[in-house]
Amino acid sequence: MTVRGAAGPSPRAPYGGSRAASQTLPEWLGRRAYLTPEAVALIFGDERWSFRELDHAVDHTAARLWQEGIQPGDHVALLGQNSVEYILALGALMRLGAVAVPLNTRLSPEEIAWQINDSDAAALVVDDEHLALAGKALESSTSGAGPIAPKVPLIPLEAVASPRPPGEAAPSYPRRSRIELDSLHGIIYTSGTTGRPKGAMLTYGNHWWNAIGSGLNLGGHRDDVWLAAVPLFHVSGLSIVMRSLIHGFAVLLHQRFDPALANRAIDQQGVTLASVVSVMLSRMLQERGGRKYPPHLRAVLVGGGPVPEALLRRALDLGMPVLQTYGMTETASQAATLPPHDALRKLGSAGKPLFPVELKVDAPPGEVGEILVRGPGVSPGYYRRPEESKASRREEWFRTGDLGWLDAEGYLYVVDRRSDLIISGGENVYPAEVERVLESHPAVLEAGVAGKADEQWGQVPIAFVVPKSSPSHELAAELIAYCRSKMARYKAPVEVHFVPALPRNAAGKLARHRLRELLTGDDGRA
Repeated sequence: MTVRGAAGPSPRAPYGGSRAASQTLPEWLGRRAYLTPEAVALIFGDERWSFRELDHAVDHTAARLWQEGIQPGDHVALLGQNSVEYILALGALMRLGAVAVPLNTRLSPEEIAWQINDSDAAALVVDDEHLALAGKALESSTSGAGPIAPKVPLIPLEAVASPRPPGEAAPSYPRRSRIELDSLHGIIYTSGTTGRPKGAMLTYGNHWWNAIGSGLNLGGHRDDVWLAAVPLFHVSGLSIVMRSLIHGFAVLLHQRFDPALANRAIDQQGVTLASVVSVMLSRMLQERGGRKYPPHLRAVLVGGGPVPEALLRRALDLGMPVLQTYGMTETASQAATLPPHDALRKLGSAGKPLFPVELKVDAPPGEVGEILVRGPGVSPGYYRRPEESKASRREEWFRTGDLGWLDAEGYLYVVDRRSDLIISGGENVYPAEVERVLESHPAVLEAGVAGKADEQWGQVPIAFVVPKSSPSHELAAELIAYCRSKMARYKAPVEVHFVPALPRNAAGKLARHRLRELLTGDDGRA
């Protein structure tokens, strides 16, 4: 099996630097299983897997994927919920030298189909829960991209990944024993300001240096247990698994987030570290009542956008050592994280950059400007997007598009995640993408989308529409339903406001920051 229509660099070639200069390391899971074979690697429900057991199961999974036709260099899409099998598939692709393309399970069939096409995926590995969604995606066509090629096979995840395979050795396959840090590990899609997602390429070196920086900041304790209740298809969940392989701590995996289960895991299962977004933190504290958190909980990292100070104080009052963190897909997760000893002194700050990361703000000291980062944890670019990859750089610095400022001690305070970005429950929603869907409806002339503050989700998208005919409550409800049929539910607007015109600047560009001014006197709100 080979990668279809390879547009851009070969997945087997190093990304950045020459092959001669590329550093190599022993394959991570195999090395960890050699160094600490009986240490706990994974906890899921009532079961535990040591690194030796995980290594054995990954071996069998890799052999089965090889038998299904997966070859080194292939791009392989993964569609599934958090599970042991999902982790086995990730490990097997690493061992085969294939490239993982994790897909968001909340996307519509059309969105999934587009990402499969764009990533040149040679196969789609899907769990039982999402077989129907995968089938619809493979049958659907995407705007401007054409139908999914029929040669893209669907591989059931549970058929190739067995958490408890027989004790004998796996069938023969081309097992990779060493990893080049410049080689491509995965492609993770992040929303694009043009309305189409972009596939951020992440190398093994990106993950390696992010894990090293995280360990230096938090302290790498081999007896740590890191709660992973965030999705593995997000870089926040994936990075926890990568750090586990490198540092040797245990991952306590939850299929999905449940505040009561998260609190119980901290109390009863020895969780010392956790990663959440602010809506998850709020629900945990609400479920907690007034009960204090145990002293073995070392740090709870909160990402996904600026966290309200009142929420941070509530957490600290209950003994939760909450640390705000700043990062993105393009930085392989964390770029800056508040160290534990500064949790109270620098409340509201995202801390200083991790050791391997350099960070600056494109503004005078103390003033708000664009956040720029550089370092070995930063993505080399976007797959099949050379122009956008180039545009994201200012010389050797990566332009995040996010706004923030640095205090006199160099601590970062994030003001907003890109001026137009809506963060709803930790999920990124770009207005341009929602506007594109709205404007594909025959009754819509123009559309603009902005974020509205929401107590539960942080923000929710609301739409402002110039209709082609008379507005009505029925049309507003129809547009919301239309968006929900075309994209993930969290991206669809929760309200539609009809307006006679959208605000634009002198160049004719939509002025989204002025959309909220249109809320008075609108007609047809839903």
